[in-house]
Formats: sequence, C-alpha cells, structure tokens
Amino acid sequence: MKSKYKGYMGRMLDIDLTTGTIGEYNVSDRDRELFLGGRFLSTKILWDELAPGTDPLSPENVLVIMTAPMTGTNAPCTSRYDISAKSPLTGAIGHSNSGGNFGINLKRAGWDGIVVRGKAKRLSYIEIDDDKVEIKSASKLKGKDTQETQKLMLGKNKGGAMAIGVAGEHLVKFAAVVSQERCHGRTGMGAVMGSKNLKGMVARGTRKVEFAEPEAFKATVKYWTKLIQKHPATGEQMPKYGTAGFLTFLSAHDALPTKNFQVGHYEDAALIGGERLADEFLVKNFGCLSCPIRCGRVVEIDGKEVKGPEYEILSLMGSNMLINDLDAIIKWNYELDLLGMDAISAGTIMGFAAELNDRGLWKNGIEWGKKDNISKIFRQIATREGIGNDLAEGVRFLSKKYGGEDFAPHSKGLELPAYEPRAAVGHGLGYATAPRGACHLDGGYMVYFEVSGPVTLKPLHYRSKPAYTILDQNLLAAISAGGQCLFTSWTMLPPFVYKVPGRKWLASFVTAMLTYTWGLISTTVKLPAWAMKFHMPGLPHSKAIRQVTGMEMDYGKFFQVGARGYTIERLFNMREGLTKKDDTLAKRFTEEQLIPGKKNSVVRLGKMLPQYYKLRGWDKNGVPTAKTLKKLGLDFVNLDTLRAN
Repeated sequence: MKSKYKGYMGRMLDIDLTTGTIGEYNVSDRDRELFLGGRFLSTKILWDELAPGTDPLSPENVLVIMTAPMTGTNAPCTSRYDISAKSPLTGAIGHSNSGGNFGINLKRAGWDGIVVRGKAKRLSYIEIDDDKVEIKSASKLKGKDTQETQKLMLGKNKGGAMAIGVAGEHLVKFAAVVSQERCHGRTGMGAVMGSKNLKGMVARGTRKVEFAEPEAFKATVKYWTKLIQKHPATGEQMPKYGTAGFLTFLSAHDALPTKNFQVGHYEDAALIGGERLADEFLVKNFGCLSCPIRCGRVVEIDGKEVKGPEYEILSLMGSNMLINDLDAIIKWNYELDLLGMDAISAGTIMGFAAELNDRGLWKNGIEWGKKDNISKIFRQIATREGIGNDLAEGVRFLSKKYGGEDFAPHSKGLELPAYEPRAAVGHGLGYATAPRGACHLDGGYMVYFEVSGPVTLKPLHYRSKPAYTILDQNLLAAISAGGQCLFTSWTMLPPFVYKVPGRKWLASFVTAMLTYTWGLISTTVKLPAWAMKFHMPGLPHSKAIRQVTGMEMDYGKFFQVGARGYTIERLFNMREGLTKKDDTLAKRFTEEQLIPGKKNSVVRLGKMLPQYYKLRGWDKNGVPTAKTLKKLGLDFVNLDTLRAN
C-alpha cells in the first residue's frame, strides 16, 4: 500500500517459498505512524500473520526483513535494518538488527521490507533487482561460508547481500545472518532462514529515498554529523578503541564476566582489552555505510584483512573462559562469522559448558583456559556433530538436560551478553524484562549509566532503576525502529560531562543527584506524549524523522514509539505462553553476592519488577492494562482472548 509519507518506499514484498508466489504485502500508514519501522513494524506483522503456538522452525513461521524511514537517507548511521520471526532459541519474539549493505540496497530497489513464508523444496536464494524478483537455486552454495556465499550470489554485480552459513543450514538455534561482515546475531534468525531452505538474499536498485523537507533535513544531517564527530564518545572513544575499549574498565569495576559469571574481574584483562587490540593488532577502522563513527576494527589473519573482535567475544571467549590469548580470540571471531553463529551466545554457552564440565555434570572436554579444541568444537556446533548437537541448542537446553539451572546465564532462553548484571542492577533488570530475552540493547544498556559512562548512577541502588531502565529501553528501541545505530544515542549526554570523572567530588555529587532524583524520571516516563512536544538537541532523531517523513513527530511521540513497541512485544510473548515468571535470572545473579560481604551485590528483581510494571502501565502480573492499550493505540488487542489463550 503506497504511503502518504516520504522516507518509505511504500511497498513490501510478500514471498511464499512453498508455492514460489511473489506478491506485495500491504502495510497501512496507521501502522507506520504507530511503529515506524524495524523490529516494531515487524512485530505487528507477526502479530497479524502468526498463529499462537507456531513451531519456529516450521514452514508456518514468518520471516520479516524490515528497513525503517531513516534507512538509506544518508543521515548518520542509517544502514540499519531488522530481521524478525518467532525465535527458535526462545519461543518468544525474535529480532536482530544490524548494519551491512542489504537494507540500503533493498530500499534502492524500491522495497521497505520482505515477508517470507513457507519453505522452498530445495536450497534457494532470493534476488531482487528493482521490480524484478526471483527465487533462484542455491544448490551450489550449500556448505559455503557467509562471505563466499555473498560473493557468489552477487557475482560481478553491485548491490547488497545477506547470507547464512553452515550453522544456519543445520538449524543451530543461535545461527546468525551476515551482511558484508555485520551480523544479525541474536535469537537465531539464521536458523529460521535455514528451516525455509533460504541461503540468502541479494538486492540492488536505482531508486532514491524522498524527503518531506529536503533542505531542512540536509541542514539537520550537517549538524548531526558534526555533533557525532566532535562528541567525546562517538568522535574520540569509539573510533579509537571500538567497543573493546570497555573491557579493562569493566573489569576494574567488577562488571566483566569471568569464569561463567562467577566473578566480575579478570587479572589478565589488559591482555585482551581494546587498548592492546588498538596498539598491536589494529590495521585500520571501518564502519557501516553512512557512519561517521567508524567503530569497527580491521585486523590481519594469515595475511588477510578481516573484521576484528568486539567487546562481547573478547570477554566471553576471553575472561569468561579464563583465556588471555588475543590472537586466538581474533581467530575464533572470524571463524564464528564464517560459520554464521552468534558470538555472544556461542561464548556464553562455552563458559556454561566449562562449568558443567568442571562440576562433573557433563564431561564434554571444554575446560577453563583450554584453547586447542575450541575451533573444532565451533565446527561441531555448526554441523551438529558430537557434543555440538547439544551445544547448538543453547544454555537453557543444556541446563535442563545436564543440570546447573541455578547458574545458567540466560533469560527467556537467550544467553546473557558480556556484562555482569550484579555490578549494575538496572542492567540486570533490563536483561530480565527485555522482550527477546537477555539482551544489553533491548535491556536499555543500563550498564553505561551505572558503570562505564562518564556520569553514573549508584550501580547497586535498586529503587532508582525501574524508571531509568524504562527510559533507556524506550529511547533505544525508538532509535532502532527509526533505522539508526544505537551509538547515536550517546550524544544525549553533553560533552562537558566527560570531564566530570576527573573531579572526584563533582563525580560523587552528580552520582548522588542522578540516583536520588529518580522520582523525576518516573514522572517523565509517565508523561503523555502531548506534554513533551519538543526535540532534544542531543538527540536529533525525532526532528529528522519528521523532516524525512512529514509525520507529526516530536520527542513525546518518539518516546511513545518505544513504549508502544515494548508493549506489543510483551503481548506477543504472552500469546506464546510467557508470563511474569519468565522475567527472571538464574539464582547466581539474584541470590549469590558478586562481592563477598557486600549484601546488595545481587539483582533484586523482586524489589524492582513491581515498580517497573506499574510505570509501564502493566498490572502486578506484568499484563498491560486496557487503559494502557488504549493510550498507546493498541486497543485492537482483546485482553480477554489473550488471557484465554
């Protein structure tokens, strides 16, 4: 359905792999207004199209590839696009956002997204060339890695590509989808593609995105680019060290997962940190299309320049496995990308398996500090051979089969990322409440405001965290739904606050002020959209979306996009049988003290969840109220029917 709004191409593909039928899927402008794009518009489609209880790896599951209004506009960091489906790893809403070049090229071909149904009779890929769309045989691509697959699909033609590797073909529950060298890692979208016999997609086209206010938007882009380039976080810290720059700092503050999250610091952190990576291994920086930050690392392996490791794998295959060999971690990072596996889930699973082995619960050959068999095990996971068949199912499966549920690092079946939640309890609350399961981004990335940022809250002060967590979750999710990288949120903090840590007394004052004024944040979270009719100078997102699309958009409406999206994802999960009991973490994180003698160094979910639910407009059981649904424009949902299911 053609849109009255600019920024959108106004068309979506609807492809049935079972029948080979290629048509168009209608999206209303009302849904565009409510959900913008990305994961939230995808969730609305899944809500409409999926029957409750659908097997995630069956032909009945629906895969949605979705861009957003800002995708391809040349504004900073706008190459993002989303892949969503019911997750085979969690059974809940699954989505994964990434850069790469496929999303931009899909819009250039004249399409906002793709709905993929059914299952092809044989391994296939989809080729989109403007209005020409074909389902082609991928028989010659079987067993190929993610890089070779993209290269062979594109041939000599330009365009964007995305592909699964061997792990996706073998339905590894945390299989990834890779575009260029950027990974859609979380929730097993690669397994969903594999279950549909879909090896990959390519797109190319000649169209351009139109803007509602082209001259005003051009001025905003100029201002925004300069803002990012001159900001200490996005113009200095991230280009210099990338995400790896957090590692040694987090270790010093007990927030670095070590030995399957048994402790939060690692004595050899400096050997695997971002500083050493930059000094000894970095060849150059790289970044997604239209990104001025350039946080990506390029390193060299066997004379070949490849994408370097980010913070997550440095921690989860480093400190969490008691391995201080940076050369080895760089190699494993490259291997995981080629196999098409989520490095976060893979690293956390290995740490959990090592503790199972250490306790004698499952003798699997995976040991702390042992390196010589890891590449082999990754290959076994990808092909489901030997112990790899169990490892391919994830931490939750392993804990139910072999034991260790009390120390199993997952929430809703999704493995914990590389931040120790007991050192930042708001971050832990985010893990427990994030719709797709334990996720630092869906969780609001609270660790930045509790430990690693320039000005922080008291990390163990639980009363202040529900409001701040909701604030962060809504804002980050809205940014993602609009089509931009979440690192663009860092300019929300004015540059002068980065000087605060150097003045101890001032830092203590700011920490106390931020922590104990949490009531003001609670009030802000509850404000109706009409009470926030302004744009924030450090967050130009709402202004840019208005200038691109012509929608009525301000900070209040933008914030409400996040609140609405979290609520529809909550409703989707409820329909799939999830309840408040799933908003939890293992006892290691809620009952075992991270720091001996420090009684509050646990994630006190029982204290935080009631306030979190209340501020979101959900009842004591975490069910959105009818009043909240009406306020958010979600009153098409019948709560009585939902409860009955």
